[in-house]
Amino acid sequence: MTNTSLTGKAFPEGFLWGGATAANQIEGKWNVDGKGPSIQDVMPVGISGAPTEEPTQDNLKLEAIDFYSRYAQDIALFAEMGFKVFRFSIAWSRIFPNGDETEPNEAGLAFYDRVLDECEKYGIEPLVTISHYETPLHLAKAYDGWTDRRLIGFYERYARTLFERFGNRVTYWLTFNEINSVLHAPLMSGGIWTPKEQLSKTQLYQAIHNELVASASATKIAREVAPNAKIGCMILAMPTYPLTPDPDDVWAAKLIEHDNYAFGDIHVRGSYPGYYLRKLRELGVELDITDEDREILKNTVDFVSFSYYMSVCETADPSKRVEGRGNIMGGVQNPTLEVSEWGWSIDPVGLRVVLNDFWERWQVPLFIVENGLGAMDKLTEVDGVKTVEDGYRTAYLRDHLIQVREAIEDGVDLLGYTWWGPIDLVSASTAELSKRYGFIYVDRNNDGSGSLERYRKQSFYAYKEIIESNGASL
Repeated sequence: MTNTSLTGKAFPEGFLWGGATAANQIEGKWNVDGKGPSIQDVMPVGISGAPTEEPTQDNLKLEAIDFYSRYAQDIALFAEMGFKVFRFSIAWSRIFPNGDETEPNEAGLAFYDRVLDECEKYGIEPLVTISHYETPLHLAKAYDGWTDRRLIGFYERYARTLFERFGNRVTYWLTFNEINSVLHAPLMSGGIWTPKEQLSKTQLYQAIHNELVASASATKIAREVAPNAKIGCMILAMPTYPLTPDPDDVWAAKLIEHDNYAFGDIHVRGSYPGYYLRKLRELGVELDITDEDREILKNTVDFVSFSYYMSVCETADPSKRVEGRGNIMGGVQNPTLEVSEWGWSIDPVGLRVVLNDFWERWQVPLFIVENGLGAMDKLTEVDGVKTVEDGYRTAYLRDHLIQVREAIEDGVDLLGYTWWGPIDLVSASTAELSKRYGFIYVDRNNDGSGSLERYRKQSFYAYKEIIESNGASL
């Protein structure tokens, strides 16, 4: 239900409107200017199949949408929409091609200087993700990714390099994208080469610990090297509702929520919560945690950012488990909600739930850094201009932003909102291009064909109007 009393009310002054991307999904040029391969270069079907030993031509991410060559054009389009912030990630293997070198690749650093030049030209605030599902392939194969404690040191060197180079140009930083997704996608999220079904619980939770220590260490380094920087963690938010009022279902939902809360609790509070330690005990997992680790974890974040696409349900009754087709993180389908073409539940109110939940729990500023709708778009001509009539995307955007405004009225301290994929990009989960998120259509298809030309969809103008009015037009 929409609170009509809020109609026409603008968002807070200085609210950061924009869009979010990831290097591996937009840049292309996977082996140019000294870049080494990342895990994404051997994941031609995303997380829906096994990786290949070497990059193969059917992997759309090798060329993606060629942002590497077209960044100036694309950022100009973002500026035309009125973006105040642009979230992008830095490809670790552009800076350290293998991940374990001692000296960075200058050509890689120079590319991101050029991207920042374009952002500065239009007064767009950069929001930089240090590691977004693109661990260098060498670290995955030679070290089994984050299962190896040595990755903490490699990541520290990488983060320090970024803060020293860009610290005076970038205020907002995220350490790891959707850090809790390692529970479900250990290769994509944790660079872990051991197949998921062969991975022990101890290996998995040690990898999680290593990432958490690295994240806190990056926060510590930033405060030394770039004291004006604001460091955030980034969590995949997926509110979990009990399928029924049965108390066993309520507790089953709480346990799933705990799995995701833990990552924020540790980042914000600086230590492991009791419920998480109990889970480790019950799994028989004994982590290698040093006193130094415990001290490093006390370097807590300035804000919590998150992605939100859907909610799920949970039940303690195995006979009622109907898994949602699109639910990457598991969960039971909510019978009251419609779903997208990829089976993801559409739940705008769930975003208000998350915002209130996280704010009440952590009392630090929040940032919605991913929210969006992947859909099959059709390029058409209207009055002689090529476009996409995507009213469904505009409706999704408006429905969610109305709930965001409600949450702000509830007292939530929210820094900004970046729509996921303001320009069409390669999907992370399935590595398709047909799953389009953008306000900007990119002429490239799943078979790799297409001109790579960019076209403004109708939603481009809808988002432009929302930004121009600072949300008052909703």
